[in-house]
Amino acid sequence: MSSLLLCTGDMKHVDKYMHDKQFVLQLVVWGLRGVARVILANNPLSGALILAALFWASPWQGLLGTLGVLASTLTAVIIGQDSAEVQAGLHGFNGMLVSLLMGVFSSAGPWYWWLLLPVCFGSAICVFLFGGLSSVLDRWDLPVSVFPFNITIVLYLLCTGPDNPYFPHHPASPLGPTNHNGTELIAVEVARGILLGVGQIFACGALWPSLLILGAVLLYSPLQAAHALLGSAVGTMTGLSMAVRHESLYSGMSGFNGSLGCMAVGGLFFTFSWRTHLFAIASAFLSAYADIALSNLLRTVGLPACSWAATLTVTLMLLLTGSLATYRIPMGQVMAPEHNLRFPRQWEAGNTADKESTDV
Repeated sequence: MSSLLLCTGDMKHVDKYMHDKQFVLQLVVWGLRGVARVILANNPLSGALILAALFWASPWQGLLGTLGVLASTLTAVIIGQDSAEVQAGLHGFNGMLVSLLMGVFSSAGPWYWWLLLPVCFGSAICVFLFGGLSSVLDRWDLPVSVFPFNITIVLYLLCTGPDNPYFPHHPASPLGPTNHNGTELIAVEVARGILLGVGQIFACGALWPSLLILGAVLLYSPLQAAHALLGSAVGTMTGLSMAVRHESLYSGMSGFNGSLGCMAVGGLFFTFSWRTHLFAIASAFLSAYADIALSNLLRTVGLPACSWAATLTVTLMLLLTGSLATYRIPMGQVMAPEHNLRFPRQWEAGNTADKESTDV
C-alpha cells in the first residue's frame, strides 16, 4: 500500500532522486510532468500513462505530442528559463497541446512529415509567450495556464488557412446546430461522450485511451478524477440545454471545457469544501456555456474555440473576492487536492494575513 501511495500525488521524491542523474533522464521526467500538466496533474507516472494512451489512440498524434513537449522543454532550458518551472513541467504542456491540435486540424493526413516544422516552431513560441505572460499575471498571483497554447494555435490557423499548399487544415465545426437536430438522443452515446470529454482535453476521441487518461488523473488524485467526470457531465448537460449538435455530445467536445473548469476550482486552486464544490460546478457550467458561444462566434472565420472558455473562466474565478477567496491556494503552493485538504487552515491564515497587510 505504501508503494502505491508513492506513485500518487506530485511524487516530489522523484525530483530528489533525479537530481544528480544524467540530463537525458531528467529531461524525460520533466517532459512527463509537462504531459500531465495538460490535465492539471503534476505526476510523471500519470504523464507516462497519458502518453501511452495517445500512442494507443494514434501513433502519429503520440509522436507529435512527444515532439511538442520535448521542443518546448528544451527551448526553456536553452534560453535559461527558471529551473524550478522547467523541472515542474510548466514549459512543456503548452507545446504539447499546440502540436496535438496541429495534427488534429491538419488535412494533409497522418505522417505528413513537413508538419513537424510548425510543431517544433509553435512549441518553442509557447515558451516565450509563457515567460512574457507570467511577468504580467504573477502580479495578481494568476497562472499562465494555456493562454500560450490558445494564442499560438489561433495564430497558426489564421496564418496558414484551409487552402495552404504546405500546411492545409480543416475549418472548425460549430458546437451549435447548423440545422434542426431532432429530438432523438442515444443515451449510451451521451454517457460515452461524458467519458470522452476527459480524453478530448488531449484531442483524443477514442474511448479506451480516454479511460486510460482518466485513470492517469485518478492515480494523481481521486478527487481530481471525480471533478473531471463531473465537469464533463455538466458540460454535456449544458450542451443538451443549448441543443448543440448530437455529434458534439457523442464525441465529448461539449464536455472537455467543463471538465477543465471543474477540476481547476474543485480542489486544485481552492481547498476542497462544499462551498468550493458548488463553485466548481458553477465554473463547469460557465466554461461550457462560454465554449458554445465562442465556438459559434469563431466558426465564422473557421477557427476553433479550443480551451479559451475554461481558461478565461478559471482566471475570472481566481480573481473573485469575498468569502470564497479565503479558500484560494497561493500559486506557488498548489499541490494535489488531497494534500491541500490536510492543510486548509494554512491557506486561510495566509489569505487573512494578506488581506490585513493590504488594508494597511
